[in-house]
Parts: sequence; C-alpha cells; structure tokens
Amino acid sequence: MFYLMFSSFFFGILHVFPNTKCFLLAFGRSFFTLLLHMQVDDTEVIGFLLQTEIIPLCLRTMEMGSELSKTVATFIVQKILLDDIGLRYVCATPERFYAVGSVLGNMVISLADQPSTRLLKHIIRCYLRLSDNPRACVALHNCLPDMLKDGTFNISLRDDPATRRWLQQLLHNVTVGGMGGPGMGVPPQPGLDHMMGI
Repeated sequence: MFYLMFSSFFFGILHVFPNTKCFLLAFGRSFFTLLLHMQVDDTEVIGFLLQTEIIPLCLRTMEMGSELSKTVATFIVQKILLDDIGLRYVCATPERFYAVGSVLGNMVISLADQPSTRLLKHIIRCYLRLSDNPRACVALHNCLPDMLKDGTFNISLRDDPATRRWLQQLLHNVTVGGMGGPGMGVPPQPGLDHMMGI
C-alpha cells in the first residue's frame, strides 16, 4: 500500500516540474523519503521501483542535478544494481546498459574537473556491480572511462581504502572479463596495483 501511495505522489510531482529548479527540489525531497526505505536491502522495494520510471529519473538527475542530488540519484541506482533483480534489469538490453553506462561515463569525466570523492565512490560501486554481469563486463572492457584506469583519481581516493579496493577489483574484472576469461569476483592480482598508484 505504501508503495502505491508513494508512487502516485512521487512521480506525480516529478512530471509536473520537469527540467526545472522545482523538479530538482521535488526530486531531492522525494528521494530522501525513498532513501529511508532503501537503507535495508529489500527485493520487494527494488521490484516495485523497476515498475516505475525511477531509473530514467535518476539518470536525468545524475546528468543535470546539483552535487547532492547527483549523489542521491547515483546511490539509488547503486542500490538497485546491488540487488540481483536490478542488475538483471539494467543488463537485460543493450539500450538499458548503454543508458546507465553513458551517464556514469560522463559523470567520471566531469569529476576530473570538479572532484567529489563521495560521488566518485558511488559511481565506482555502480561500475563494479555492473562488472558482475558477464556481458556487461565485456562491454565495460571497451567503454570504461580511461580516467578510472590512468590514476586520475589517485589523490581523491588516497584516504578511502574501500573505494580504492573497489576500483582495483573493477579493473581486474574488466581486464579478465574483456579477455573472455573466468574469474569475475576473484581477488585482483598484485600486478594491477600500479594502475592504482599503490
């Protein structure tokens, strides 16, 4: 019942004020309400959200929102991807994968000029989860932004060992997956440390 009520309210507001400051304000406030219900992994919540327009709305906000609204939207996408149902949904068609991947890629490029460690952390976690899907992993081998591979963010991640490990695991997955080999989810090899500057 809560989900139906929330859906009517939430998406009704967002359709009234598309692409405006009112949209961003409504989006941010509505998402904070949604976040309260996503603090615990809940497949039922994810399944409900996938029946709505949540992913397109998140992607739009990830492209045009403030740093805070981008962070919130990226966190929502991350939570969806961390659930098996959400990962399958995003990777089910090339169009869905491309929509998510291209927005994440553009965000990485923008973070090179305007760093945000908090936002970068969620982006890397999204990429890492996408790499758990074999087909997505092969695609990431070709489209993962170079800035995640060349040490651009080493300074930003210097004090965040968890995100550094995620990035190292991502690079390992993409390298192994791109070669068509086994090993997704296997601990990264020491030889990749130089890519992280550690």
